[in-house]
Amino acid sequence: MSNHTEVRARHRRSRARRLAIQALYSWQLAGEPVDDIYDYYSEDRDFDRADAAYFKELLLEITSDSESLNILLAKYVDRDLEQLTQIEHAILWVGLFELRDHLEVPHAVVINEAIELSKKFGAENGYRYVNAVLDKAAKDLRTAVSGEWKTIKLNTPDKEED
Repeated sequence: MSNHTEVRARHRRSRARRLAIQALYSWQLAGEPVDDIYDYYSEDRDFDRADAAYFKELLLEITSDSESLNILLAKYVDRDLEQLTQIEHAILWVGLFELRDHLEVPHAVVINEAIELSKKFGAENGYRYVNAVLDKAAKDLRTAVSGEWKTIKLNTPDKEED
């Protein structure tokens, strides 16, 4: 893959994340069926410049798995989830989902994308909170092995020595 092609693919993923954040925000506020929200956002003027398959995966997987993502998120936040703004919640869902399920995406990319989305859509200094939460999560969910990041199990019981 040429350098130009790789850059275009990264930009398409970034746009997919941005649309997913907006769609997840709408889903939280309106409570409309996910298929309707998908249809609405797939008509966005930026949609053809986004990675459509990645957008669809983010939206469908996160909405269908929001309960387990919330359980995971609760481990890393210092407040009740109800105190998060809907946009912070959406950004953190996408970040946690990518950290947990998309090991091909480096953790630094996941965190940086979340920070940039938070700067664009969130509260004035909300990006700092998003950064801290995802940094903590990345340390738990991924570990450096041979220069690569991989998932580790959480809450594994210690084996007793004989």
